[in-house]
Amino acid sequence: MHISKNKVITIIAICLLVAACALVYFWRQKTNDLAGEYFNDQQIAEYVARMTLPEKIGQMVLVDKNVVSPTDVKQKVIGGVLSGGGGNPKDNTPDNWKKMVEEYQSAALESKLEIPILYGVDAVHGNGNVKEAVIFPHNIGLGAAHNSALVEAIGTITGDEIRATGANWNFAPVLSLPGDLRWGRVYECYGDDAKLVSELGVSYIRGLQKTGVLATPKHFIGEGAEDWNTSKDYNLDQGDISLSEAALEKAYLEPFAAALRAGAMSIMVSRSSLNGEKMSGNRYLLTTLLKEKLGFRGFLVSDWGAVDQISGDYYKDIVTSVNAGMDMVMLPADYDTFISNITSAVSNGDIPQSRIDDAVTRIIRAKASIGLFNGNSKDRTTSDVGSSDHRTVARQAVRESLVLLKNNRALPLKNPKTILIVGRAADDIGMQSGGWTIEWQGGHGETTPGTSILAAFKNEFKESKIIYDPLANQKIKEKADIGIVVVGEQPYAEGKGDREQLTLSLEDEARIVSARRNSKKVILLIIAGRPLIIEKSLQKVDATVMAWLPGSEGEGITDVISGTYNFKGKLPLDWPRTMKQIEAKEKSNPLFNRGFGLSY
Repeated sequence: MHISKNKVITIIAICLLVAACALVYFWRQKTNDLAGEYFNDQQIAEYVARMTLPEKIGQMVLVDKNVVSPTDVKQKVIGGVLSGGGGNPKDNTPDNWKKMVEEYQSAALESKLEIPILYGVDAVHGNGNVKEAVIFPHNIGLGAAHNSALVEAIGTITGDEIRATGANWNFAPVLSLPGDLRWGRVYECYGDDAKLVSELGVSYIRGLQKTGVLATPKHFIGEGAEDWNTSKDYNLDQGDISLSEAALEKAYLEPFAAALRAGAMSIMVSRSSLNGEKMSGNRYLLTTLLKEKLGFRGFLVSDWGAVDQISGDYYKDIVTSVNAGMDMVMLPADYDTFISNITSAVSNGDIPQSRIDDAVTRIIRAKASIGLFNGNSKDRTTSDVGSSDHRTVARQAVRESLVLLKNNRALPLKNPKTILIVGRAADDIGMQSGGWTIEWQGGHGETTPGTSILAAFKNEFKESKIIYDPLANQKIKEKADIGIVVVGEQPYAEGKGDREQLTLSLEDEARIVSARRNSKKVILLIIAGRPLIIEKSLQKVDATVMAWLPGSEGEGITDVISGTYNFKGKLPLDWPRTMKQIEAKEKSNPLFNRGFGLSY
């Protein structure tokens, strides 16, 4: 049988095409052989061995979404993208969040190796960047509640709401121990007792990671122990810790060791220093202690711009940090310069190829641990965000976090005829939520859906006449049966919350006087991220409630004030009497001891 030359060419072309398709198929099968959530080190090693140096370095890059395009994520095989505080889509809705994140993830999966990205968010008290998400009390309130099962449920709900928007990585929980209440991150901590922080941190991690979201205990290690006025940009935050390595480990390691036992696969390193050496460049702490002694198998990620702070010589800083054990570097902006510098460092022999391989191995292992290579299959829908079931749990968290500091037969409220509510904070969801809510520093007003304290009182006490005096400038002819005066801190986050004085403002003091003048009994309600100096104010009121930063569900407050539920909260740290006690770190004779909390 005669076959024409053209037919032979056609047959050969078809065979070559089939062979090429088969090769592509088997290549993809090989590169995606990490589809299972758990896999062995040999598989990871084979996977990493197939990566080029640029692909490996790309995996070590974590960049803010505002400065990187999906195209660059694909072309440079970027390992992680984040939305910092306020890193929202233009129209901040859950659906737009999901669309935005999926654009980056889809681009990543179009790269040769189809390596999914980690998309990180600061969901430190619920998925707080997203409007409509439920906002839980900040950690200090959860420390007061001291309910491990509740904290685990909060972790799960937060994970569900993160997943619903397409993200898969949460920069939480904070496992720091505040030693100075002037620090602006006190409210991000569960308290100052290592056992309490360990217990609740582990509960949160378990709840979060069961949803397929990677937890990130932070900030390793010793945050909260900085000395006053040792920070370049603030007073305490990112400052210097004057402790020996042994003392640091003894006081601050326990919560992180517990987190590792709970399966944490990502840890964020502190921007603070230990005796003048930045944590981001401390090889003993990052490699010898954490990876070798404790056996940490996940990856270390730097905080925002932290590597830049080590010496001021960027090339040297990258070499120092990566050799110290940093695996992924958070780059707020100029990732091309980082890629160029680290590539040169490997070429020059300043960073060993083995260190790069180790870093990438750890990152791939962490990604696979939450199922990213099999599509992270347990999908959520945006209808999960801010659901009534989630808000019910948040309302419970508010109830259990409230601490009753004083009660001279003023509480519970039983059908008062008139209630005077004084202070703008009573009708300000932004203020009751604090920082890390929609924007980095938080905001005022109806920043996100929720129930304000004023609305909660109206809902609970429908038979009472409620008079609202936001500016404390009214004079009531007939005294109200009850005056509720709401005072506290303006929203803040991180070092911007470092405060030299923790006294009530003059305006808040005037609000207390106004409520006293216009009410038969006065209840002081404090909205703040830390204890304030209130000894004199206590004498002017009949009852005092510390509500911390309760979040979006204000009805949790009236649930308890009405007597429907009893007070359960206990102080997770000492409440100082004077500023001098705080400045001297004097623990004796506080106004209230840790563990204090009255009930009906």
